[in-house]
Amino acid sequence: MSVISRRLLLLALIWTFLLMSLGAYVRLQDAGLGCPDWPGCYGHFSVPDEPHEISHAERHFGMSVDVGKGWKEMIHRYAASGLGVLMIGLSFSLWRDRRHAGLNPWLALLPLLVIVLQGAFGMWTVTLKLMPAVVTGHLVGGMTLLMTLLVIFARNAERWYLGRDLNWLWRLSVLAVAGQIILGGWVSSNYAGLACDGFPQCLDSWQLPAGLGAALRPDRALGLAADGSALNLTHLAAIHYLHRLGALLVLVLVLSLVWQLWRLLPRYAAALGFLLLLQIALGIANVWLGLPLFLALAHHSGAAALLGVLVYGWVRAAPIATAELNKPAVRSLVVAQQATVSLLDSQP
Repeated sequence: MSVISRRLLLLALIWTFLLMSLGAYVRLQDAGLGCPDWPGCYGHFSVPDEPHEISHAERHFGMSVDVGKGWKEMIHRYAASGLGVLMIGLSFSLWRDRRHAGLNPWLALLPLLVIVLQGAFGMWTVTLKLMPAVVTGHLVGGMTLLMTLLVIFARNAERWYLGRDLNWLWRLSVLAVAGQIILGGWVSSNYAGLACDGFPQCLDSWQLPAGLGAALRPDRALGLAADGSALNLTHLAAIHYLHRLGALLVLVLVLSLVWQLWRLLPRYAAALGFLLLLQIALGIANVWLGLPLFLALAHHSGAAALLGVLVYGWVRAAPIATAELNKPAVRSLVVAQQATVSLLDSQP
């Protein structure tokens, strides 16, 4: 990969991560509809702030103009547009370097395709008035873009020859964390973060909320009950509780992976374990402290970081079958890798 492609890729990774955090901030500030139209704001390419502009916008859209929320939403759109321009340049550079970098042509173009789809979800988020399924899809799109960039970055790094095939456990861990992020988006888009007002109990009970089965129905993704009414507290508590069950599964799987990697890649395993325990602690603290803004943002960013570290390691790790270990060339690679890890681990 050329120096230009690598620098553009690093910039895109940082920009995407920060943009996702900014999007979470906009949602948590209830500013997702700070501009009720798209791509402008009350018919302008910036938030109207002159008295006659505000008066005209209120008459035309039939609602009061909140300038503060409008600017939060528009700053997010400006940043997203800038990322779109960056993705055009990155995809062009990756396409040009695809053979030298060993990239699949589709992988070189995938970031651009994902950002286009993400832009569509951004539009639908506004035009469909924050429909939970669309808001969750917007979150998934952002995570997909970030993971795509990480995969490209990891594929151009030196492989890890571990001497053990942990691909199955790594894959399960990635899928579990990705599923948990989707559940977290579902909780957030339905404003169910405080539906269970205690931990570990939910609604002063150890039992599963009665609305768990009903909350799994496909029409719940629209944020409505079967009769078209809004979801009640029982449904929201069920959605929240499902997220807690997912966290338990993630804890078991990722801790198992950390245990298996502790002697093979101690620094990576320590970082992964730290992010996992921090994310669990942030989730509990959000419930106990009433979902303060900085903790909710940290929980969102921590989820992206945890999934990112998992995906990065999964791509870099080279699974080796037992039969392959008997080959001298492969065995020497494993020995050299482990010697390097031991040397780095012994340094202060």
